[in-house]
Amino acid sequence: MQIPTLETPRLRLRPQSWEDWPEYRNMMASGRSTYMGGPFSEKYAWGMFCNDLAQWALFGHGSLMLENREDGRCLGQVGVNHGPLFPEPELGWMLYPGAEGHGSAHEAAVALREWAFQVRRLSTLVSYIDPGNMRSRRLAERLGAELDPDAVKQDPDDLVYRHAAPRTAGN
Repeated sequence: MQIPTLETPRLRLRPQSWEDWPEYRNMMASGRSTYMGGPFSEKYAWGMFCNDLAQWALFGHGSLMLENREDGRCLGQVGVNHGPLFPEPELGWMLYPGAEGHGSAHEAAVALREWAFQVRRLSTLVSYIDPGNMRSRRLAERLGAELDPDAVKQDPDDLVYRHAAPRTAGN
């Protein structure tokens, strides 16, 4: 499976590389990973980093790094996660320190969601969000996702936001 590179006006969503590991590890070891179940040990973060890449071979989708097209700086990650830890394909995002507040997560999530629906032909996506993560909740709502109280949760306390696939002619 070839991992795509997607481009938006300001971002390049690209496959992860070894060079992305140090900043990813630091993010996962910090308090910024609290809403994802962290902070994580280096060993656990390495497993997550490898899982993000392995999902491409297993499911035909996974995570992409967000790169600023202007200066090449890595801003974080967006992904379609699946497998035994995710009851349904999940659209998720995280931004590194200093990258929030510029619309990058929204821009990246829109691009990957469009790719997932159009290219992978997924019928739905969800976002599993910790109730205390107000920034992610607002982003999910800005993306048009709606709370689905009947959805199976990844974690018992999660809120599940459902992203409906775009309607096509004949639907």
